[in-house]
Amino acid sequence: MTSLPAKPAAPFSRIKVRAGALVFCGNDVALVRRDRADSTHYTPPGGNVEDGEDFTAALRRELREELDLDIDQADGGDLLWVVDQRVSRPGPTPPPRKLHLIYRLHITPEVRATLAEQEHDELPDGSHEVGVIEWIDYRQTAELPIFPPIGPALADLAHPHATVTDAALDAVTDDTYTWV
Repeated sequence: MTSLPAKPAAPFSRIKVRAGALVFCGNDVALVRRDRADSTHYTPPGGNVEDGEDFTAALRRELREELDLDIDQADGGDLLWVVDQRVSRPGPTPPPRKLHLIYRLHITPEVRATLAEQEHDELPDGSHEVGVIEWIDYRQTAELPIFPPIGPALADLAHPHATVTDAALDAVTDDTYTWV
């Protein structure tokens, strides 16, 4: 019996999930700033959910890795937003569709004082990209280059504990976003 050659995956035929968090301390929110040769952008702390991993466990692991935060020291943990990403990107493999789950946590100034100031993201070659943890007044995020692009929705919150009635933010597609 002969096997057929593997058919190349189509763009967005794979789905990945990223669990991230907006960690508030008063009106300030923690964002990871990444400076690259041709751009600077921000992301909420978090990362990809591993195969078979529970979303809460992934969030716990990622916040420990990136902020050195034990989420048991935080209040909240509600799912704030979901962002559906279908954006082409450079590279040899077809881009995955990614669902960004954005949770919301609140910490005290005492906990904030113990958190990491840098995040070291491991790259495929084993080296690390350093991200700087910045605390930014959430009302000042509308124009920041944040990915996923949640800045306007974040800045529009009436206050850090505001109720959100629709967790689905606009999808991020090639028509609305250019990969940086």
